[in-house]
Amino acid sequence: MSATSNQEHAISADTVMAVLEGIHAEVAELGMGEVASYIPELAEVDPALFGIAVCSAAGNVRTVGDADVEFSLQSVTKAFSYALAIEDNGLDFVLQRVGAEPSGEPFNAIRLDPTGRPPNPMVNAGAIVTTSLVHGADARERFERIAQFLGAAAGRSLSANDAVYRSEVLTGDRNRALGFLMRSAESLVADVDETLDAYFLQCAIEATARDVAVMGATLANGGVNPVTGVRVMTERTCENVVTVMASCGMYDFSGEWLLRVGLPAKSGVGGGLLASSPAEFGIGIFSPPLDENGNSVRAIAAARALAERFDLHIMHRGAPRTLSAR
Repeated sequence: MSATSNQEHAISADTVMAVLEGIHAEVAELGMGEVASYIPELAEVDPALFGIAVCSAAGNVRTVGDADVEFSLQSVTKAFSYALAIEDNGLDFVLQRVGAEPSGEPFNAIRLDPTGRPPNPMVNAGAIVTTSLVHGADARERFERIAQFLGAAAGRSLSANDAVYRSEVLTGDRNRALGFLMRSAESLVADVDETLDAYFLQCAIEATARDVAVMGATLANGGVNPVTGVRVMTERTCENVVTVMASCGMYDFSGEWLLRVGLPAKSGVGGGLLASSPAEFGIGIFSPPLDENGNSVRAIAAARALAERFDLHIMHRGAPRTLSAR
């Protein structure tokens, strides 16, 4: 939609559904990508699953396809553990331990910046540190607080899949290496094993594309869940999180993603993608096959089509858009 005035333009529910159905039908035909295999439980997921959900800042949700199928959130959770770490400690304290710069390397790269910090909270190293910064007496309490925080953003209780968690534990040696490297660099000051236990549980939390759309809308709505009306985080924390998502949320594809799609976003190797159009939409997409960067092939294609159809790029100068209230 091309806007030419300064007035707000409402997009009808019928228009949204027609666009979603058209995009879903077109993108479902893509056969590229492979499901994540380095975590055995994720290798068992049906690659044909594909769901898209959109939630407006007014709380209206529209879905197509497999939008109510639960999947492992994996790195989608990193945006919210970062938010909770900021809520608990303040941004300045968190920045002393975790940077905010794109890494230009794979999400699981064993690399720290010259100060010993991980480059940003959207890669594994940074997320391990932000998990450790969430207040709690032990790993399980930190995990419970992260799960409750994610649930508040989604509007319902979320829990970890035990089989995925155990699979993470069995195959998590690279994350253990990152943990001990950061411990030696003093960017991670908590116990490595306890921190990784909370981190593995966090990654194993399950949700649906519908949930992820509501989570994205919570970020788009300044930290207030538009469905429940619950304030999940402060508006300032929300701004901090979506800013880092915009520059770092799509791994080593973040620059091209911002250029072509133009939305703050976070992907996960479980096949999920969360995107947030400030003051407008939250988008949740689920499709397991991944590209070489660890991002969902169909999710990227669908998000790009949505952004182009509704002029969602954050640099677009058109009038604000909202979903119809009906």
